[in-house]
Amino acid sequence: MQIYEVTTSQDKEAFISMPNKIYDDNPYYIKPLIKDIKSVFDKSKNPIAKPDSFKLWLLKDSSNQIIGRIAAFINPKTVNKNNDYPVGGIGFFECIDSQQAADLLFDTTRQWLSSKGMEAMEGPINFGERDKFWGLLTDGFDEEPNYLANYNPEYYKKLFETYGFQCYFNQFSFKRAIEIPLSENYMDKANEILNNPEFEFKHIKIKELNKFSEDFRTIYNKAWAKHLGVSEMTSLKAKTIINSLKQVLDEKAAWFGYHNGQPIAFFVMIPEVNQVFKHVNGKLNLRAKSFSCIIN
Repeated sequence: MQIYEVTTSQDKEAFISMPNKIYDDNPYYIKPLIKDIKSVFDKSKNPIAKPDSFKLWLLKDSSNQIIGRIAAFINPKTVNKNNDYPVGGIGFFECIDSQQAADLLFDTTRQWLSSKGMEAMEGPINFGERDKFWGLLTDGFDEEPNYLANYNPEYYKKLFETYGFQCYFNQFSFKRAIEIPLSENYMDKANEILNNPEFEFKHIKIKELNKFSEDFRTIYNKAWAKHLGVSEMTSLKAKTIINSLKQVLDEKAAWFGYHNGQPIAFFVMIPEVNQVFKHVNGKLNLRAKSFSCIIN
């Protein structure tokens, strides 16, 4: 086997298309949009994506077929946050069911991160915020992934754990049928809060996105920024996230809650756009945009 760094435009295209080998026969896999993967490593889209802060690699077998890929990166916002030692990240891991191949990918990232002063690595994670491409799927392989959520074969857990990775924390996704009513206890508590003049709830307004993006940032930072490895969200990042929802955002499906005028909670419900994007083979082309128009 041979592992080599991604340097040319041809290598970059191979890095993007490599998962096709893994998922061709998987009916649940939805190919991420190519633009979303590329944006992670584009300094014009991701301000921490500086040339010396990340590396991408591809792995080939003896017949010159690509059988794996991986990325390693250093996020200056979180490398030392609440850690006793500097921690780097790995992500965008894809590999055939071979421990030898996986070990070579992991060894390569470990050596590069070590050369940069890192003493530990965590993954699979995103090179940036936790709003996308984060975590290893360990259950629910018969469910289609949500937009920007990781999906992987069941054997990836074995590849990671055999190498020495341990579970750091669990993330959960939940679903429920919208026609099922809430329990009486929830309704009673909701009515109690709604009748309390200290609380106010309002829909988001497209014409006031700057205000709501700042409220979004305030709530997010109070809820998440104190957690291990989570950096505070900037105003620019909050605006980018909220503005990215414009095309699919229904004002009446997005709520913000306030206590004595201070933002304390939000609930944003959007169409599951992966149900559209699964038909476009990773390309946000005219067909995909036509589907988006239909959703709106």
